[in-house]
Amino acid sequence: MIHGYLNLVLHAHLPYVRHPEYPSFLEEKWLFEAITETYLPLLAVFDRLDSDGVPFHLTVSISPTLSSMFGDEFLQDRYLVHLDKCIELAEKEIHRTRDELEFNALARMYLDMFVEARRTFVDRYDRNLLKGFDYFFKKGRIELITTAATHPYLPLYEQYPVSTRAQIRIGVEHQTRTFGKPPRGMWLPECGYYEGIEEILQECGIDYFFCAAHALLFSETKPQQGVYAPVRCPNGVTVFGRDPVSTNAVWSADEGYPADYAYREFYRDIGYDLPLEYIGPYVHDDTVRVNTGFKYYAITGKTDDKRPYDVETARRKAEDHAENFIYSQKRLIERLSPLMQDPPILSCPYDAELFGHWWFEGPVWLESLFRKLAVSDGSVVITTPSAYLKKHSPKQVVKPAFSSWGNKGYSEVWLDGSNDWVYRHTHKAVERMSELVARFPDERGLKARALNQAAREVLLSQASDWPFIMRTGTTVPYAVRRVKEHIHNFTMVYDALCRGNVGTEWLTRLERINNIFPDIDYRVFADGPPSSE
Repeated sequence: MIHGYLNLVLHAHLPYVRHPEYPSFLEEKWLFEAITETYLPLLAVFDRLDSDGVPFHLTVSISPTLSSMFGDEFLQDRYLVHLDKCIELAEKEIHRTRDELEFNALARMYLDMFVEARRTFVDRYDRNLLKGFDYFFKKGRIELITTAATHPYLPLYEQYPVSTRAQIRIGVEHQTRTFGKPPRGMWLPECGYYEGIEEILQECGIDYFFCAAHALLFSETKPQQGVYAPVRCPNGVTVFGRDPVSTNAVWSADEGYPADYAYREFYRDIGYDLPLEYIGPYVHDDTVRVNTGFKYYAITGKTDDKRPYDVETARRKAEDHAENFIYSQKRLIERLSPLMQDPPILSCPYDAELFGHWWFEGPVWLESLFRKLAVSDGSVVITTPSAYLKKHSPKQVVKPAFSSWGNKGYSEVWLDGSNDWVYRHTHKAVERMSELVARFPDERGLKARALNQAAREVLLSQASDWPFIMRTGTTVPYAVRRVKEHIHNFTMVYDALCRGNVGTEWLTRLERINNIFPDIDYRVFADGPPSSE
């Protein structure tokens, strides 16, 4: 008998980073590392489960920026160059560590990993990982949902519904073109919710979305079932609340499973440990030290004296943690079930890159979780939002409260002294984009190309990644540069259109570099002027 459900959600997103104007570009490695360490391993987990007849269900949100990069031939070519350098380094590492048995075994593991990544990427997926996700989507194993076009933190554009509408509409249309079917669900970037956004979601055909726990718990109408049952907004759109206890067990870097001392230490990499004369060809421009992906140590503890990483010990630990997760969720569901009209559903959303990239053993944990649930007593079942809603409709109408899943639960991460300057520029760009649509409502040819590129630049400037990076202090110069470049590009187009002097050379260059959403129609910003609030 089913007592309750688990709803695992992986949010797959990276900002759009593509620089054909350079022979190589450091930040493009974000995508390459994610493919090798997260997305190929996740697809391999799905393959093994499918081959063994193990039932599994998962909700995956693939952002339009990430799916665009997956399908981009230029980035596919560069990824293969990246893999070839990783394979070359692995072969050198096997030779360098030939007298250090533990490290030599790890170097051989990395060689196998990179060789298999290359083979699978080329032979199985024809260099396009979207084919893998589409296969399991078509089989009904994963439910694919979408997010806003370039992943902006939408509450900071509340006074510009034309912008929010454009972002959501393009996200839905992109997913429909990519996978042949419109998404039912929407991942609001950063779980950023403000009152009224559900009206735009409904306009765009979205049936449900996810929110932070306090979005429901702090609402004026208290949810009778807490976050353990979906609710309906007044307009009928369904909301699933994030279960903080179940999520933090996996998510927390301090208290969650990834903090276990047996797991691989992310922050200890040979890119920083080895002499530059040796590692130089495998870092950036032979001089800038970066992560290479070769990590030989376990977390060990809060010490610089790290133990060598033991693959089998870490694998057993991941399997134990999967067992513990199932046990904990069963106990929680046993307490909840007698108190609820319908079986409870625990919604557990995570950033996809937690699995494999940040938490190297994450894919092992996920596979073990599915295998153990498949042979359990059936009281707890993995489901997806759509499958749950077919059996159990929301019983209560609730107006969620303003919220996000960021630090402290609101907008602090994306709006503080380090990044607040961004919004006066992006807001002005939205106003001017709406003005352009009003002035040029039905253009063709060169002017239409310019207007479409202007729309792309506005969208790209709004990515939540840029203010997030400024706040966290990682690659701040690049994030600042990206905002300024997109605003500059938009302003160039705006000024040229106002002068009636659009040049083909610079426009063609912009189209070649920032080529996302090739089918965009600038009229997506035609819904009227922003509100006066």
